[in-house]
Amino acid sequence: MSRFRFTNMVAAFGAAVTATTTALAQHEEHRHTEQQTPQAQPHEHGEAAQPAPHGQSQRPSDPYALTTCPVSGKRLGSMGDPVVKVYDGREVRFCCEGCIGRFEAAKDEYWKKVDEQIAKEQTPYYPLTTCVLSGEPLVENGEDIAINFVYRNRLMRFCCRGCVKDFLKDPEPTLKKLDATVFQQQQEHYPLQTCVVSGEALGSMGEPYEVVIGNRLVRLCCKTCEKKLRTTPLEYLPALDEAWRHQGMPKPTDTAPELGHDDHGHDDVGHGDHDGHGGS
Repeated sequence: MSRFRFTNMVAAFGAAVTATTTALAQHEEHRHTEQQTPQAQPHEHGEAAQPAPHGQSQRPSDPYALTTCPVSGKRLGSMGDPVVKVYDGREVRFCCEGCIGRFEAAKDEYWKKVDEQIAKEQTPYYPLTTCVLSGEPLVENGEDIAINFVYRNRLMRFCCRGCVKDFLKDPEPTLKKLDATVFQQQQEHYPLQTCVVSGEALGSMGEPYEVVIGNRLVRLCCKTCEKKLRTTPLEYLPALDEAWRHQGMPKPTDTAPELGHDDHGHDDVGHGDHDGHGGS
């Protein structure tokens, strides 16, 4: 299997995080005069980020896959099983019950911290070099000009605030388009031959069941394993991350696939419909 090297997107993002401002290009159809750094990106919990009622996505939040508590900074699992809470459809995990009150008393501060960590962690897996809505480039003259927006624990990268607003009017079509791009980019060179949950060989129980978690394609032996993956993601995702680090990620694309009626446009977030292991 051919080996790929990580692209310079991670380095570009790191430079953008430390910059005090980010110069955004003036696009003919996406005119935008404000400048914004990744630290100051809007997130879905702010007043301006509330989706229109008719456009609310019905898919569940991606699991909180960061390794540390957003309040204490302690490694999740170091004080027993993490405490899972959901705010406005978005999951977060704490090291203990005591951190919940502190989080709720300063949500904006902590969500901003979480969003920055998620953006840094998911950037290597992001499959596009262009805005998923407009098709405009996210890097110009070597400078990352993207608006990084975290939606239900998933990094989205847009060319301007206008695209963020358009996305929030009806999130699901854009999420499906990004899913399809992840499939297109990562499927051929997927680095594992076994299910990260069961250890079973992929294909041993029929066509692998595929889901997208944090812009990662995850191939499972069956649909039953998805519940365990979402319940305890830190038990399983590190093995996939290590495999990608060892092999190297395929290069991101500048073109998202056009979706037909049946192209990964599933009502749920998985691809494949068989069950296994004798139940749920």
